[in-house]
Amino acid sequence: MTPEPGPQPAFFSAQIMEARRFCLDLNPPDGTRLAVVCGGNENCGPDYVLSRSTFPYWGLEFVAQGQGRLSLAGQSHALVAGTVFSYGPDIAQEILPGERGPLVKYFVDFAGEEAERLLRRHGPVPGTVIQTSAPNEVLALFDNLIREGLSGTPLSPQITAVILEHLILKIADTAIPAGAADTPAFSTYRRCQRYLELHWQELTSLDLGFADAFHFSRTFKKLMGLPPAHFARLRHRA
Repeated sequence: MTPEPGPQPAFFSAQIMEARRFCLDLNPPDGTRLAVVCGGNENCGPDYVLSRSTFPYWGLEFVAQGQGRLSLAGQSHALVAGTVFSYGPDIAQEILPGERGPLVKYFVDFAGEEAERLLRRHGPVPGTVIQTSAPNEVLALFDNLIREGLSGTPLSPQITAVILEHLILKIADTAIPAGAADTPAFSTYRRCQRYLELHWQELTSLDLGFADAFHFSRTFKKLMGLPPAHFARLRHRA
């Protein structure tokens, strides 16, 4: 296990193979607008199990790799790469290992007067599960959050709070229905998206292989199960 600086809260799991975790302040002052309490990433062990009937903070978790099963507020969900879920006080949760490799997940726990309002305004609403169409962007923000949290500078609390708000907005901006990212169609979409990110300067015409916009729309609907305009509305819902 990777060494972690400073005292660690009792609720940090020990069933992990490797972790980068930080803790800033378990008791933010009253009146604080938004405060990151702790966060990190965990390479979960094959025996990783988490069971909580309640939790003192609001939280977001993001699955980067692996597979598992989540029970959240009495509802069962599959955990796959790209899954994002949120929780808070009095929301029971249980995570069980899956059969396709141990989970690698990122988390951030936070408090403050705006904490719950931000989740309810932008999502995922506490106790719900969504997926992101841009897992690499979400992962990059989590990595930045962890780096700032571990830096331990006097401004770390303020910087991590700003990154957290950016993270919540990014998740809202890239949200798609739960389950969409665990399909062959989504894998095709991600490969196409990655190709465009790397080669956009070279793509100057429909010689991508589509005869016209109608051909593209028809092919997209066949692969994704919905037309491009509908997919865009889902992806950019707030």
